Amino acid sequence: MRQAGNKELTTALKEIRAHTLNSFQAYQAANQLQPPYAPEFNPPLWELGHIAWFQEYWIGRNAQRALGLNASFSQLQTRPLLSNADQWYDSAKVQHAMRWDQGLPAINLCLRYAEQTLEQTLELLHRESKDSLALYFYWLVLQHEAMHLEASSYMAQALSIPFHTPWVQANDVAATAKPPCAVGSTPHKNSMQLDSSSSTFHVPAQTWTLGSSSNEFCFDNERIARSVKLQGFEIASQPVCWAQYMRFVMATGHRLPLYVRQTASNFETQRFGTWTPMDMQACAVHLSWDDAQAYCRWAKCRLPTEAEWDCAARTLKNFTWGEVWEWTQDSFEPFDGFVVHPYAEYSAPWFGSHKVLRGAARVTHQVLRHVQYRNFFTPARRDIYAGFRTCAG
Repeated sequence: MRQAGNKELTTALKEIRAHTLNSFQAYQAANQLQPPYAPEFNPPLWELGHIAWFQEYWIGRNAQRALGLNASFSQLQTRPLLSNADQWYDSAKVQHAMRWDQGLPAINLCLRYAEQTLEQTLELLHRESKDSLALYFYWLVLQHEAMHLEASSYMAQALSIPFHTPWVQANDVAATAKPPCAVGSTPHKNSMQLDSSSSTFHVPAQTWTLGSSSNEFCFDNERIARSVKLQGFEIASQPVCWAQYMRFVMATGHRLPLYVRQTASNFETQRFGTWTPMDMQACAVHLSWDDAQAYCRWAKCRLPTEAEWDCAARTLKNFTWGEVWEWTQDSFEPFDGFVVHPYAEYSAPWFGSHKVLRGAARVTHQVLRHVQYRNFFTPARRDIYAGFRTCAG
């Protein structure tokens, strides 16, 4: 999608909106359009309105969209299709706790607003030239909706709501065969070679280019490309699996992850309210950065740096990613030469307080998946679909 044209963007915007509406209907059926307050949640009724508002703000109301990244937003553009939309849905101005109690419009009005803004977006996209700088904003709203779609699965998991992710089957990049994790062996062996049968890969010392300087669509925090000198390192070919992680838990008494419980004979995991026996070969998930660090101290290994993960993912033939977001060692910081994009609230407010995750999770929509995408969360978050892989210490 980072090189998508009008046709691809049109198809993707329609498809993801259908998934968004299915997600909304799941919450509606569960009577959870206004769930109990939690710092990690947003009310689904507010979420849908916010998605529509964001799309209208950057497309329909954006008189400078033809300028692309040169657009300036020092002043509000045209008025929204729905009165008071700015007052209700602007996430930069509406405090999180206020989203539960601000007199949101009725469900039918919110749905109509979402329908109108999408129609407006598609009509304007149809008029854009194939090389228009404005296409950046269509890509931006698509990415934004994909992020909220994934967040809706986090909340459904937390609330034990029956929830379907129909977008997963078509883009499950982790479905390829992979070797079982070696529970009884040490996480890394210095004698491992770079071949498809190894559980680890050795990456030689090199100068690596991190970030992007190409003309394809990307987020501001991915620019500008910079060179990083890497020492040779050894990295696991797969993220830590449940067999490995639960061995650590049993040996240390570390807390159980979210959505995991111990039975008389084994462990079970919960997915959208349904408990099933733990698949010990599956990637361990719902782990925080702090959990990953505790595991690494016990296993005498470490998390990869962001540059190491990026280098391995882009150079190793059998390096697979896409089952879980993978924590890296690094804090979320701007690259040298960082220039904020028009959506100024996306990256800059979170520099220094968050950790970088790379890859993607099973529930990540295909339009958002990209090897250079930098995800970021606070180190204590464990409700997200995050795990980790290790490097030799």
